[in-house]
Amino acid sequence: MTTTALQAAHPPVDRSSTTLPRLVGAGVAVAATMLLGLAAWLEPSASGLGTHSQMRLPPCGWILSMNLPCPTCGMTTAFAHAADGNLPAAFLAQPMGAVLAVATAMALLVGSFTAATGSRVAVLFEGLWGRRTAWVLGVGFSGAWLYKIIVYKELLG
Repeated sequence: MTTTALQAAHPPVDRSSTTLPRLVGAGVAVAATMLLGLAAWLEPSASGLGTHSQMRLPPCGWILSMNLPCPTCGMTTAFAHAADGNLPAAFLAQPMGAVLAVATAMALLVGSFTAATGSRVAVLFEGLWGRRTAWVLGVGFSGAWLYKIIVYKELLG
């Protein structure tokens, strides 16, 4: 094979075309690292909610005013369990929180890979976002919230 044929088969990579994907990938990786690092630093609450108070955040207003957990109650606890590698406990604390923690870890991996290689692997996920995904996420969030309400009410007696 001649040099010209080799160059045609493998054109040189334009490094400037990978700058934006690398920067976005690095940003995603840094954000995911910070989120998972904070979660790993927290001690998961044994009750399945309230872990956020370690960050000096106020108690859940929904619980205080209506005696019902809010849609995100238990998310911080789920992230803390997941960051410690305890996915079953994360799922029991808040199912959607466990799913989001795993998605954050995946974003860390994909972002790091993109930052290191300039790959456009993220385009594989472009077709993922649509009306069907919104419905699945909505049903997932609603189901996780209902689960959390049932668990909270059972704890009360």
